[in-house]
Amino acid sequence: QVQFVESGGGLVQPGESLRLSCAASGFTFSNYGMNWYRQIPGKEREWVAVITWDGNFTSYVDSVKGRFTISRDNGKNTAYLQMNSLKPEDTAVYYCRASGFTTWGQGTQVTVSS
Repeated sequence: QVQFVESGGGLVQPGESLRLSCAASGFTFSNYGMNWYRQIPGKEREWVAVITWDGNFTSYVDSVKGRFTISRDNGKNTAYLQMNSLKPEDTAVYYCRASGFTTWGQGTQVTVSS
């Protein structure tokens, strides 16, 4: 079955970096765009970034432009989110999902605090 397994979250100070990973399985990874989302408790899940199947196009929510970079390795069925210059408002549970799918993984917690 389709699965998304996020990892790489943690507790960091403002200005530091984290790299999230998303291991996907159960479908042909290289055929689909990949997305990252985030959710703060009590709020709706927010779309963060997308990368096309071939990695040639990316797009970001305005609040992370210039700080976050989405990438993928089709040979490893894995997508990544490099997060630099982290801010307290980036604190959330981060999820990944392929475009057009409805399955969610367990997410990975990112906490930015001094």
